[in-house]
Amino acid sequence: MAHTGAATTTRIVELELVRLRAPSGGRGAPVLVRVSDEDGVSGWGEVPGASPRQWESLEAQFAPALFDHAWSRPTEASDAWADLPWDPAVAGALDTACWDLWSRRRHTPLAHALGGERTALTAGVTLPQQKTVESVVREVNRQVGAGFRRIRLEVSPGWDLDVVHAVQASFPFLVLQIDAGGRYTESPEHLEALHALDRLGLLAIEDPFDPGDLEAHARLSTELRTPVALYRPLTCLEDVDAVVRAEAGGALGIDLSRLGGLTPARRAVDRAVDAGWQVWCGSSATTGVGRAATVALASLSGATLPVEMPPAGRRGRDVVSPPVRAHEGVVPVPLTESGLGHGIDRHVLEGRTAKSLVLGPLHT
Repeated sequence: MAHTGAATTTRIVELELVRLRAPSGGRGAPVLVRVSDEDGVSGWGEVPGASPRQWESLEAQFAPALFDHAWSRPTEASDAWADLPWDPAVAGALDTACWDLWSRRRHTPLAHALGGERTALTAGVTLPQQKTVESVVREVNRQVGAGFRRIRLEVSPGWDLDVVHAVQASFPFLVLQIDAGGRYTESPEHLEALHALDRLGLLAIEDPFDPGDLEAHARLSTELRTPVALYRPLTCLEDVDAVVRAEAGGALGIDLSRLGGLTPARRAVDRAVDAGWQVWCGSSATTGVGRAATVALASLSGATLPVEMPPAGRRGRDVVSPPVRAHEGVVPVPLTESGLGHGIDRHVLEGRTAKSLVLGPLHT
């Protein structure tokens, strides 16, 4: 494959699976995926919190399908698994790895390959529910001290107004977004709380109702000044189209692992922007591999809301170098290196590996 803009054919001849040890937080262990072409150029992707079933499907179904499929552009790689049972996280890891490989072959930063234009991104962070309001304020203080400019608070009925009021009293200029996690209904009490939250100047109210109830989201969206944001209903590009058609909100959280990779995620950003919706790039990734891909996606001009990054204070070395993190609330988009812009630290990777497997066409 020449290092030019000409379309040439890529064939994957080796696929490596690496299961990392489960993090202490109790979430499932991620699986990293490496694809390599005939010239030994590689690209990486991540399956966050991968299950044993996903490992098996990678080994027994997705790998053989990818070995049998040649493609000229990474947008064509997904044709390999089009007839397999849909698994957006698995598809997303392979799609991302193919984009990474293709960009490295062309000596192009992944952000530019996707059409990204921005060189630095405002970072946001999500804080889960705490035991007390005071502990929420302390944790917000920690993240603000680290430079984060947008905080996304998890709320639920009875754990919402007091929390937001307390944070705003301590940090009146902080940008706040709330994640309701589908925990509210259209009961009078819940609607009253949502309308009260609407008066607090929030960036967005995310997933207030059951993810499948787009009509309820659409009704609420017409009543509030605050944009209703949707994240959980989006598991494929068709879901994005359905949400937009239903006019179920005004903002979307795009997560490439939930949508099936960079190819559909890039299209989702374009479609949302064309419909007049705001976009932020969320991330279920637990390693720098997935987060680097998220940063590249968030460099698109239409993804104007803060990109999701891990909170300050996490310990341990990442598997990529340099690590993907925010500095004073800003995430740089790597533009001096090709592909993801972050190399794999093999020493760290080996120390965190619980299981690995290398596959090739003769092994499948």
